[in-house]
Amino acid sequence: MGNCDGRCTLVAICSLQLMAALQRQVFDFLGYQWAPILANFLHIMAVILGIFGTMQFRSRYLILYAVWLVLWVGWNSFIICFYLEVGHLSQDRDFLMTFNTSLHRSWWMEHGPGCLVTPVLDSRIAPDDHHVITVSGCLLDYQYIEVLSSALQVLLALFGIVYACYVSKVFQDDEDSFDFIGGFDSYGYQPPQKTSHLQLQPLYTAG
Repeated sequence: MGNCDGRCTLVAICSLQLMAALQRQVFDFLGYQWAPILANFLHIMAVILGIFGTMQFRSRYLILYAVWLVLWVGWNSFIICFYLEVGHLSQDRDFLMTFNTSLHRSWWMEHGPGCLVTPVLDSRIAPDDHHVITVSGCLLDYQYIEVLSSALQVLLALFGIVYACYVSKVFQDDEDSFDFIGGFDSYGYQPPQKTSHLQLQPLYTAG
């Protein structure tokens, strides 16, 4: 039932999505990015649902998985716009990733490749529970690392949407063909009547 090529490809895509989401979740936890943490958790649940639907031939689960991926593409597109400060978005003013609960930035801001962090002592602009630092020498700024991570999520999601729709259609076609060929209701199936092998003999009485 169903082509293994499409199913195996979809399982491979879901596996890549799961690994990418878990990796992203770890770094978002380290950077206290609460909004991405919540979104990543929902995404991981949806990917697991997609894998289950693929393995168990459940087309409805794949449809739910595809619908979530559409929302996931929108969320990652917003993240790309946020870090590139498209329009009126500003990282210095909007702390959307932390629900405006802290001034933390991406974990990659201080731990990017080649970054040199220098603390600024006796800074008057820092809140009581924060410190001011300067970051220099980064081979790739944290904004672009976050943008590349979101772009990867969008790419995997687009492949997932295409294959989820394809595999779901294959499952539905297989179910329809099974009902047409082997469904008893289509032929008005009637169970066989039991027949008796006992032969009745006439009864004679002496007169």
